[in-house]
Parts: sequence; structure tokens; C-alpha cells
Amino acid sequence: MDEDFRLRIFTEPQQGASYDDLLRVARTAEECGYDAFFRSDHYLCMGDVSGLPGPTDAWVTLAGLARETSRLRLGTLMSAATFRLPGPLAVSVAQVDQMSGGRVELGLGSGWYEQEHTAYGIPFPPLRERFGLYAEQLEIVTGLWTTPEGSTFEYSGEHYRISDSPALPKPVQRPRPPVLVGGTGRHRTPALAARFADEFNLPFVDQDTAVAQFERVDAACAERGRNPADMVRSVALVLCVGRNEAELARRAEAIGRDVDELRVNGLAGTPAEVVDRIGNWRTRTGITRLYLQVLDLSDLDHLELVASEVAGALD
Repeated sequence: MDEDFRLRIFTEPQQGASYDDLLRVARTAEECGYDAFFRSDHYLCMGDVSGLPGPTDAWVTLAGLARETSRLRLGTLMSAATFRLPGPLAVSVAQVDQMSGGRVELGLGSGWYEQEHTAYGIPFPPLRERFGLYAEQLEIVTGLWTTPEGSTFEYSGEHYRISDSPALPKPVQRPRPPVLVGGTGRHRTPALAARFADEFNLPFVDQDTAVAQFERVDAACAERGRNPADMVRSVALVLCVGRNEAELARRAEAIGRDVDELRVNGLAGTPAEVVDRIGNWRTRTGITRLYLQVLDLSDLDHLELVASEVAGALD
């Protein structure tokens, strides 16, 4: 596989997974040579599933995995700005970065799933306010991390005020861990990415939508005097690969999806089909990272198949 292109495993544990389930997936991903293990940051399941045994906290999970893996990059798609205050979030992520030896990445979003907020007593302000919280959190978290040791960090915004902060602890990665921003907003999202993001991610969109949004991000970068080529482009797509049609159908049924629909909207088919589809995505959109959404966390053979027969065939 091209050294500049990375396949990453992306999990949705709110749909029903324990820490031990995630650990098995992460260890398999590391053994198979995947670049990273990412997880969603949600507290409530979605759709017609029980969600048992219940939610796991994203940064508690990643702290555990930081000590039980050695090579994988670890991160979130996406932590919600509504879940945490920016100062404690900066502390948590910096600590997990230390615990992992510098392997952490922070995907941060505005938060969108109202039901999980009401289910766990988390305030859910209107979108305009949530986006304001999000923008200020990006500025504060990155500002705390990049403040020189021995100096203090100050901030006064509409939503947060910080005074005389020692801006500690520092992450291992300098000047800071990579920050991911994503979404299809046409104006404010590209502008935030141009200011703060190392990577721009688009989840579960078609190629035309991706091309148009990446162009908006490039334009926002150019407007700030930033080289658009410095922004990593990535997408997340649901994964369903089978050695034959029977195995493919079994895997689609296990996640409650239709094979034909997955072939259109995700990465589904035989290994050869998926290699071709990834190649098409790379050619049309310029992505260099692909997050493979794995929904059946018990099917470790799925990860092994993709590692051996898809990753090895990419060039």
C-alpha cells in the first residue's frame, strides 16, 4: 500500500460494545497493520438496537487502549463540544497522549444528537450556540497545548473565560496532537478547519459532496494564507467485504443493511471490488486517509480479510 495512504478502523461502540470488545478490535487492528483505531463519542445508541451493555466514555476508552497498544494512532470521530469543558478536555487528551507515547488525535465537533443529551443530563443549546461553543473550544484547547511552559494562557470569549492558566499538562506531540474537523457546513465549518484543523473528515457522503466540500476547505485555507495541501483529506465509509456473495450477504445482514445499498453508499463487495472503489475515491477526492466503519465488532475475520486482500492490493 502507498505509504502516504492510510486505512483506519472506526467503531461505534454506543451501538453495543464493552471496553473488552473494543480492546479485541484494537489489538486485531494493530496486529493487522492498520494505521489507527478511532471511535465515536456518543452516550446513546441509535436505531433498532439495545445498546447493551451500555455506553463507554470515549476518552476513558482511549486511555485504556493507550496502555494496551503500542503503535496504533488513537482518536475520536468526533468528540462533542457539548460533552466537556475545554480546559478539562485539553487536560484529558494531553494525558492520554502522554499515556500513549504521543499517538493521540482529537476529532472535535459541535454535537448533534439531542436524545443522548437529554438521556444523560447534558445541556443541548440551539445550533448557533453549540457552534459558538465549538469554535471557542477549538481555540482554547489548541491554545492551552501550544502555550510555552512557564507562560500562562488567557482567553475571553462569549462562552468561556480563562485567566492565569498554567496550560498544563503538555501533550507529548509538539506543538500539539493533530486536530480533526469535519462536516458538510458550507461556510463556518471550512473556516474553522482552515484555522485549527490538521485533517478534514467527511463521514458517509457521496463523492460529489466530498469534492465540493474539500474545495470549500481549500478556498478557506487559501483565504487565510495557508497552503491547502497541508490539510489532510479523509472520509469515513461503512465497511462490508466478503470473499464471495454469500459471505458478503451474511456480513450485511449482521449489521442490518442491504448489500446493494452498501455497494452504492459504502465500501461493499469482494476485495477486488473494494480495492477499485477505494482507488476511485482517491482519484476523485484526493483523500489520503480512509476510516473503515466496522459495525460488527465480533467479526475479527472481517478486519483480517481487508488487511490481507484489500490493503495489500492498494497502490
